[in-house]
Order: sequence, then structure tokens, then C-alpha cells
Amino acid sequence: MQITMLGTGSAFAKRYYNNNALIEAGGYRLLLDCGITLPKALHEADLDFSQLDGVLISHIHGDHVGGLEEYAFQMLFKHQRKPVLYIAEPLVEPLWEHTLRGGLTQGNLQELSDFFDVRALAPGKTVELAPGIQVEPIQTKHIDGKASFSFRFNRRFFYTADMKFDAPLLEELVQDGVETIFHDCQLEPPGVVHATLDELLQLPEAIQQKVWLMHYGDAMEQHSGQTGPMQFVEQRKTYEV
Repeated sequence: MQITMLGTGSAFAKRYYNNNALIEAGGYRLLLDCGITLPKALHEADLDFSQLDGVLISHIHGDHVGGLEEYAFQMLFKHQRKPVLYIAEPLVEPLWEHTLRGGLTQGNLQELSDFFDVRALAPGKTVELAPGIQVEPIQTKHIDGKASFSFRFNRRFFYTADMKFDAPLLEELVQDGVETIFHDCQLEPPGVVHATLDELLQLPEAIQQKVWLMHYGDAMEQHSGQTGPMQFVEQRKTYEV
């Protein structure tokens, strides 16, 4: 399985775009989150929405779902088909009622399922999305009172999306076979809803060696050489995981 970060930046990053990714295996293309900058990032990668086989959403923030309206409309009007939407079951209603309903509703198009082939995922259960792509949504801490999910792929790759620092969870996952971790990283204070670099540097070195940092601010280059064994994920670079 391969992952290409179409964007590696935080919600407010301008240089690196929103932290959204493309996962590929056996010719299947899965979009991982669809933020405000995703349509432009996808275009700059010489891809369009019709070339995607589905989208997997982690939580409801603009840098992760802000591009879904354009995705839905392009697929409806240009390509005449519904894109597949994988989403943890607790997020289905909030995504429609609190994010997409106002922009998408028109005529007899009144529900999320009018625009997407909605495939709700059970938290904590592994499901095969396509040959070579198995995913387990894991509910993790991000915003109090707001459900948010990280993902474990193929038992060995953990993608935090947005997550507070949780050393016990990371240690448990590594003990259970996770070999690579793509972790969001707040480089400047305040580190309220994301793990900070200082926190991640508290992890055992053996775990740090498995960690790649993403979801960083535009000042990322100023922190070069300050990340210990951890490395920054690069935009539009493809990684085997």
C-alpha cells in the first residue's frame, strides 16, 4: 500500500495545503480526508475527482471536509455518479446536518445519500475497503465533545489525522504490530488539540523512529534538525507503508 500526501499542512497552513492524502493499492485510489484546499491540491497532482474510488473522512473540520461540497457537485453534474463515502457511523448525521446540508440541498436532493454512496464504518472494527486496503477506525481525542477518528491500515500503519498526544495508545499500537505512524504535530504553541513536537519527543526512541510528522505549520523548515529520529512527511511524495 502506498500513501501520497496531497497536503501536509495544518488548518491554517498556506504553503503546504490541508493535511489530506491519497492511499493506493492494486489500482484502487482512496482519498483520505477532503479539506478546503484538496480540490486545488488534487488538480496540481494531475488528478481529478472522477479518478478516485472513494473518500474516507476522519472528522468534521474544514481542513478535512471542506472540499466535499465540490466533490459531490463535480461528481453529480460532470460525471453523473455518486462517490463512495467511508465514514465512522457517529459522524454520518453531523456531517450532513452541520456541514453539508446548507450548501448541497436543492430540489429533491435532500439527504447525504443523494450525493454519496454512504458506507458507515463501525468504530474499532476492521473492514476491507479494497484488496490490499484494510482499515480500522479508532476514536481518538481531539476536540472535547466532537467525535474524531484515527485509522489503522493493514494492522501495521497508523494515521492519526488530528489527535492529542496519547503515548499509551501509541505504545499499545506498536506492541501490536504497527510499524509506521503518520502523526499530526503542532510545532508552535498552544498545543491544545494536537500533539506538540515537545510531547512527541518524550516518546521512547524506538517509537520515535517509526514516526513521521505531518499537519505542520508553514514554519516547518525552521524546525529542521529539531525532531530527533522523527522525520517530516513531504507534500506529494509517495511512501510505501
